[in-house]
Amino acid sequence: MLYYLAITLKSSFSPLNVLTYNTVRAGGAVFTAFLVSILIGPAIIRWLQYLKVGQYIREEHVAQLHAIHKKKAGTPTMGGVLILISVVVSLALWARLSNRLLLVALLVFGALGVVGFLDDYIKLRRKQNKGLSAKAKFAGQIITGLALGLYLVWNPITPTRTYFTTNDILDWVALKDEVKPDLEHRCQGIQSVAQDHPIGNRYDATQKEALVNWLNTVIEKNDLRTDCNWSGSLAENEMGSLSSQGGVSAQERVAVNRRILERAFPYAIAKRIPNLHTHVEIPGFKEVFIPLGLGYVLFVLLIIVGSSNAVNLTDGLDGLAIGASIMSLMAYTAIAYVVSRADWSRYLFLIHVPEASELTVFGAALLGAGIGFLWFNSHPAEVFMGDTGSLALGGALGTMAILTKQEILLVLVGGLFVIEAASVILQVMSFKLTGKRIFRMAPLHHHFELAGWSESKVTIRFWIMALLFALLSLATLKLR
Repeated sequence: MLYYLAITLKSSFSPLNVLTYNTVRAGGAVFTAFLVSILIGPAIIRWLQYLKVGQYIREEHVAQLHAIHKKKAGTPTMGGVLILISVVVSLALWARLSNRLLLVALLVFGALGVVGFLDDYIKLRRKQNKGLSAKAKFAGQIITGLALGLYLVWNPITPTRTYFTTNDILDWVALKDEVKPDLEHRCQGIQSVAQDHPIGNRYDATQKEALVNWLNTVIEKNDLRTDCNWSGSLAENEMGSLSSQGGVSAQERVAVNRRILERAFPYAIAKRIPNLHTHVEIPGFKEVFIPLGLGYVLFVLLIIVGSSNAVNLTDGLDGLAIGASIMSLMAYTAIAYVVSRADWSRYLFLIHVPEASELTVFGAALLGAGIGFLWFNSHPAEVFMGDTGSLALGGALGTMAILTKQEILLVLVGGLFVIEAASVILQVMSFKLTGKRIFRMAPLHHHFELAGWSESKVTIRFWIMALLFALLSLATLKLR
């Protein structure tokens, strides 16, 4: 709402222009979601208590663990509705709702929230700790993941890579001695641009970077369709179709300029990677991709199902899941801002996702809602998020990983969730294969409880681990 208000009124009141910046709106989204949580939280808790939406503590497992947790029986659950409401209100106020990636993320967040809500509601009606069947819950997650994967395959979120990197140059000598003089001769204005990036006679890393910077300045500052004389060149046949595109945006102009140079100088400049939206980037390596093609749909499905279930498994102690989610969301909110900027993406060799700018606001709203929920969920918890919150948060985290094109990095960003989920898998496999258990109980946080750690100690130490994983994930961005 405020974004559109600023767009409408900034000509008559210029200070409103600040509301068009996604960083400002992200800050507003954090505080708004937090305040909404704090203000409506007590009412939501009273409402859940009135409905008798209380937690049921299962007795059929470890007697020692039941003795520790039995005092939590009756604590209101389904508190994830507080997170959902806070996020929606905050985004309605601060987000640019026409941004399709924001809408996609919000739909996945809401869809998995509905699956979790149904699970919690059935538990309420049955007065026991069993809600949706495992098949029904997985069906909801699978449908959501498939829908997201199919949408992204047929509606790419990444422009074909436009700016050049050193890996795109096939012949450095030809680029300097042939391409550069040729462009300066053919195109008006290129000479003055080129002088900003003087090139020496050596071809070390510094000189190569300078050449690439010059080339990127050329395609950013010029319109090579109209500023250059291409008659008789290899690119001549392309000029008609490219010129027919008419009024193009700055981003599209850069893409068109690159296509022109690729076709005009194929011996010196490599063609960009096609179908980059179905490629998966390997963290820590400079422009190393795994092409998945239609297999990307299954990859997205795996992420959505895995991340939502991993957060759900972690939600077993007061404040544990929401605190770890806050750490992971901070990392992906920062990543969303980085990949939305062409200059930072190019500098860090990341896939540029221009539309991810609003994911910064989305992540910020989740952060604010998460902090607000933690206010009530900290030990001793006044409310539990239930599957309503855990499935929605896990889905949102996985969706941000996918939409920022940093999918594999999720393993590190959400390292704590991976460990918790892995502990369950290993426990089940070990028991089925050998008849023995690896841990006293899975997920892992219960193992440490049974080892004698207090609930608060387990939670805080796991938070520390989640924070370290999040910081390490940001450090990998520079390894490239």
